[in-house]
Amino acid sequence: MLEKIATPADTQDGVQGALIGNIKAHELGASSFRERYGLQYAYMAGSMYRGISSKELVVALGKANLLGCLGAAGMSLEQIRRDLGYIQSNLPSDRMYGANLICHLSRPTIEMDRVELFIEMGVRCIEAAAFMVMTPALVYYRLQGLSKASDGTIQCQNHIIAKVSRPEVAKAFLNPAPMDIVQKLLAQGKITQEQAELSQQIPMSHDICVEADSGGHTDQGVACVLFPAIALIRDEMQQKYPHTGRIHVGLGGGIGAPQAVVSAFMMDADFILTGSINQCTVESGASPEVKDLLANINVQDTDYAPAGDMFEIGARVQVLKKGVFFPARGNKLYNLYKQHDSWFDIPEQTRQQIERSFFHKSFEEVWQEVIEHNERKGQLKNLEEAQSNDKHKMALAFRWYFAYTNRLAINGDLSDKANFQVHTGPALGAFNQWVKGTELASWQNRHVDKIAEKLMCAAAEQLNNQLNSLFKNNHNK
Repeated sequence: MLEKIATPADTQDGVQGALIGNIKAHELGASSFRERYGLQYAYMAGSMYRGISSKELVVALGKANLLGCLGAAGMSLEQIRRDLGYIQSNLPSDRMYGANLICHLSRPTIEMDRVELFIEMGVRCIEAAAFMVMTPALVYYRLQGLSKASDGTIQCQNHIIAKVSRPEVAKAFLNPAPMDIVQKLLAQGKITQEQAELSQQIPMSHDICVEADSGGHTDQGVACVLFPAIALIRDEMQQKYPHTGRIHVGLGGGIGAPQAVVSAFMMDADFILTGSINQCTVESGASPEVKDLLANINVQDTDYAPAGDMFEIGARVQVLKKGVFFPARGNKLYNLYKQHDSWFDIPEQTRQQIERSFFHKSFEEVWQEVIEHNERKGQLKNLEEAQSNDKHKMALAFRWYFAYTNRLAINGDLSDKANFQVHTGPALGAFNQWVKGTELASWQNRHVDKIAEKLMCAAAEQLNNQLNSLFKNNHNK
């Protein structure tokens, strides 16, 4: 890579003949990624659930020719429709934006309802998160945008940017749609015969993002281990489908300082994805009270806790630790769940502590709220199982705590700040240290588009300095 950069005649994608010490921010990454989405930089801001990646955040990025994704996970269909309408009303029609689609294996209708809304409203890019296998909704979205041009080339109108942290999941996205799902969609009249045939000539996604250890749900992957393994899979699939356009592999997770950006592009990432650093900005949908906490964290101020939506299987999320008790309390509940088969098997003193400090109400009151919630959602099987399974009843009550702590943080309810559940990663701590002593130390001065520009330009400057130093040292030898 260094040799390519040092060669004036180089035309490698992403370098474009750059000279030593003369690399520009817009030359970092793959030019074909920028062209595909009409971007100034090979940079995107990933989605954060329940509108933390807000409509305002997406619009601010779009106006700067940058790609942002609406945090649609956890939002109602009505709210998603309103937010998409706002984005479309405030962005020029030629600007690209995305919306999140999170996997719901146990309730596939949720996925399909969202995809149908995205197709109806002309959303041309989705960020697919937490998928382990291809689902009918994903395939439907991808295939609905397929057509054949007059010159015989396949046109892919609907783009999927897939966030992956496992090689086997990357391979699933880089292969064509599973034929059994394609046939079912065809039989249902959701796709045409031509789209079914074209589906086997392209990958499900032309753009995947390797997600290293990040805020929120995480497999705690290491970027320098994951990225090369998945890039090799991409190279293999690119050879298999050479005529369908460039397949890009980006990198996200832990990107909060220029050094991290340089590292990503030096590993040959086609683009980068930021997350945690964007939640502590003016445009973020996070509450001001949460932003105040986040603006003062360092890299050691996050921890791992159970994921409320996958509590029983022990899935993990990375969350804020400084100034709150949620990580310790969430882990305590999970350990109690593993050790006991019933709420009443837990020692009385511990139960009283949980009711007093965690729930702020009795177990019976929590359980009544669980019943009401499941009845509203039509999830009666949960309640039926709980009638004969005390451990499941305890799990549902403990899940209530995770939903409660989420609401506290989203609403900025300082009456119980100790229980705030805030998904974030140490990249924000790195960013805070980088901007310490500058006007960006205050989140009120942080804007998502300006952060993107500052990071990319600083990364280009640092890379130029490193290459100049390397060239000078080698030349002196």
